[in-house]
Amino acid sequence: MIQKIEEKNKAIELRKQGLSYREILEQIPVAKSSLSLWLRSVGLSREQKQRLTAKKLASALRGAKRKKEIRIAITNEIKAKARKEVGRLTKRELWLIGIALYWGEGNKEKEYHPGSATQFSNSDPYMIKLFLRWLFKIIKIPEEKIKFQIYIHENHKDNINRVINYWSSHTGFSRDNFQHVYFKKNKIKTNRKNTGDNYYGLLRIGIKDSSSLNRKIAGWTEGICKNC
Repeated sequence: MIQKIEEKNKAIELRKQGLSYREILEQIPVAKSSLSLWLRSVGLSREQKQRLTAKKLASALRGAKRKKEIRIAITNEIKAKARKEVGRLTKRELWLIGIALYWGEGNKEKEYHPGSATQFSNSDPYMIKLFLRWLFKIIKIPEEKIKFQIYIHENHKDNINRVINYWSSHTGFSRDNFQHVYFKKNKIKTNRKNTGDNYYGLLRIGIKDSSSLNRKIAGWTEGICKNC
């Protein structure tokens, strides 16, 4: 009993010094329910409350950082294993992948607009690279038939040089090929997340005199649907 009274008095004194329950339990190993009962009438100063709030916030941030580190490690492990599962692509596999890419992101010929050119649009630089590789390696399109257009929101006008450099570096084409830039008007209220420094707009790849290619891709797509 005497020991419990001494522990209670020590706990109260530590609490008055502004220590948290966790800090007190490190010095007085009792049940948390007992500690809560002992300290329920002990008030704290404003400064002490601010200190405890700051410690809780710091603890939460450490916990969030640790969770993020674990998530990143797990993600990297999953991706590394998945990359090995792909292996080296055959020419036919690359051909089919390019068709599927165009099926999802390419310009389709419409009955009311015959003769549409082959155009592919996306903001993902890796998808852009893969599609260009498909054009050059599989379809054998010469570089001089490729043209680019950048579509970007108008509040990024001041960043256009950086945007052009970005697409130039990812495609391997010189800056001179990215002079056709179209600015989209911004809405006052928007839920868009692509508004920061990592926003580079959308790149459209066009191919001169390519309506026949567009129709051929449509036929390949139908072939995939029929044979899958």
